[in-house]
Amino acid sequence: MTLLPQLATRLERLYPNQGDVLAAKVDALLQPFLPADGVSREGSPPPGGEPWSERDVVLISYADQLRSDATTPLATLADWLQTTGLDQLLSIVHLLPFCPYSSDDGFSVIDFEAVDADAGDWDDIARLGRQVDLMFDLVLNHVSRHSEWFRGYLAGESPYVDWFIRADPDGDYSQVVRPRSLPLLTPVETTRGVRHVWTTFSDDQIDLNYANPQVLLRMLHVLLEYARRGARIVRLDAVAFLWKQVGTTCLHLPETHEVVKLMREVVQAAFPQTVLLTETNVPHAENVSYFGDGDEAQMVYQFSLPPLLLDAFVHGDATYLQRWLEQLAPPPPGCTFFNFTASHDGVGVRPLEGLVPPERLDRLVEAMAERGGLIGTRRRADGVDVPYELNISYVDALAPNPRNEPPDVALHARRFLTSQAVMMSLPGMPAVYFHSLVGTRNDYAGVAASGINRRINRHKYELGELEAILGDDDSLGARIHAGYRALLAARRSEPAFHPDAPVRVLAAPAPSMLTLLRSSRDGARSVLLAANFGDADVAIRPADLAELAAPPRDLFSGNPCEECVLPAGGFAWLAVRSQS
Repeated sequence: MTLLPQLATRLERLYPNQGDVLAAKVDALLQPFLPADGVSREGSPPPGGEPWSERDVVLISYADQLRSDATTPLATLADWLQTTGLDQLLSIVHLLPFCPYSSDDGFSVIDFEAVDADAGDWDDIARLGRQVDLMFDLVLNHVSRHSEWFRGYLAGESPYVDWFIRADPDGDYSQVVRPRSLPLLTPVETTRGVRHVWTTFSDDQIDLNYANPQVLLRMLHVLLEYARRGARIVRLDAVAFLWKQVGTTCLHLPETHEVVKLMREVVQAAFPQTVLLTETNVPHAENVSYFGDGDEAQMVYQFSLPPLLLDAFVHGDATYLQRWLEQLAPPPPGCTFFNFTASHDGVGVRPLEGLVPPERLDRLVEAMAERGGLIGTRRRADGVDVPYELNISYVDALAPNPRNEPPDVALHARRFLTSQAVMMSLPGMPAVYFHSLVGTRNDYAGVAASGINRRINRHKYELGELEAILGDDDSLGARIHAGYRALLAARRSEPAFHPDAPVRVLAAPAPSMLTLLRSSRDGARSVLLAANFGDADVAIRPADLAELAAPPRDLFSGNPCEECVLPAGGFAWLAVRSQS
C-alpha cells in the first residue's frame, strides 16, 4: 500500500534499523480495519464532508454519570438525553474512560477493550452512538497495576517483561517535568527481585515503555478498535509524557510528536472521519505544538481559556483575556481548537504562564480558595511545590463575592452563563462538561469520602436527584440549565459560529468588557459578542463597536438593538447584517 514508505520513514526515526520491518507489522495491523468497499463502517463527518460545523457541541460525561434502577448508567444517560431533547442540541458525547479501572475515576485502565460492567456494555455505547456521535479516551501513557499487562511484567512473562520502564532509583531525574507532588518511581516486587518502575501520575498508574515497539503496536490496535467502535474523536490522554529519556524533561520529546503523527496516519488510512485530540495541560506555545505542521493532531485543547476567564471575573478586568485573544494565531488548515471551561480535572494554572502577572495568579488562587476550592500542586525541579490546578466546580468558581449574603442566585447564574457564551463564541469546537450543563456545585462529600480533591467536580447523580434539582425553577442548577439550553439552541443555527469562521477582537469600551465579532466564512452573517466581567452595568452602542449596515438584533429575542445595557456579569449575542 502507498502508506508503507511513509510509515517506514516515521518508524525508523523512532526505532533505528527497524523501520521497514515495523511498517510491515503496522500494515498487517491495519488490514482488518480497512473497508473493502472504501466506505467507512461507522461514524461520519457532518454534511458536506467537513470534519466539523457550527452544529457541533461536545458533552463531556462519565459513562456512569447518571444512575437509575431501570437500566444501566450508559442507557440512563442515553434515555435522559433523548427525553430532554438534548440529543438535538448536542452533537457529540465524550465518554470519559469507560473501561474496567482501579483508580482515578477511570484513568487507571485495567482492560482497554472492555466496558466497565458497572456502567454498561458495548451495546449501550453503540445505542448512544446512534443518537449522537462519540468521543473516546485513549489513556496512552500508563495502565493500572492490576492490568494483565503489569501482572505479566511482575511475573516475568513474555511479552510484558519489557513493556514497562525499569529505572535506577539513584539516577538523576531533576529535569523531569512533574504533574504531581508524588514520587516519580515506585518500587515493586517481581520474580526478578525489586524493580523501580516509572509512575508519572500515581503508584497505581504504571507508565508504558514506548521504546519497545510492541507497546506502540498494541496501542495502535486499541486506537483502531476505538475508531471501529464509532469514535468520531479520540482524545490522547496525557500524551505529552509518553516518551522517556533520562537527562531530559521527558515532556514533548521529538519521539512523542512522531508517535502522534504516526497515529494520525494510521487511523486516517482506515477511518478518515476520526479526529485526534491531544490533551496537554501546559503553556499555550507548548500546547499548540501538537498541531505540528498540520500533520499531527487535528485538535488541541484551549487550556489557557478556563483560567483566563476566571482571572477576568475575579479582577473585573478582561485586559489579559483580550490581549491573549488578539495574539492567538489561527490553527493550521484542517485543524481547530477544542474550547472548554470545565472538565473532570481541575482548572490548570500552568497555561497562564507568561499571560498574566504573578500577583494576578496569586489573587486567582486566593479567590478560588475563598469559594471553597482546593489547590493541587506539582513539584518543580528545585523541590518546591507550586499551584498546578484549581480543584473547584466551575459553577462555584464563578460565584459572586462569597462574603455577600444572601447569595445573589440570578447574578451567579448570569456570570456563569457569560463564561460559557464567551467559550462558545470562539473559533473551534465547544465542549460542555456535564456539571456545567446542570449547574453542579462543589461536592465536598465526594472529596471527604474518597480523599481525592478532584472529586469536588465529579459528582455522580441518581436520575431522580437530578430531575428534582432541574425541576425547581428557582434553583441555581435550573437557572443555569435553562440558560444553557438557550445558548445551545441559538448557537447551532448560526454559520458565524462555524469552528473555522474568522474572529475579530474589537476595542472594548471599558476594561471590564470583551467584545469580538465572528463572521461566517462567506461573509454574509456575523455575530457580535459583548461580555461584561465587571460588577457594574455597562451601556454599549453596537454601532460604536463594528461597522454595521443596520442595527443588530438580539440572537435570542430577535429584537433590534441600537443601544443596550449589559448588566454586571452579563453578555449579549447580537446578529449583524452584512453590508453587501
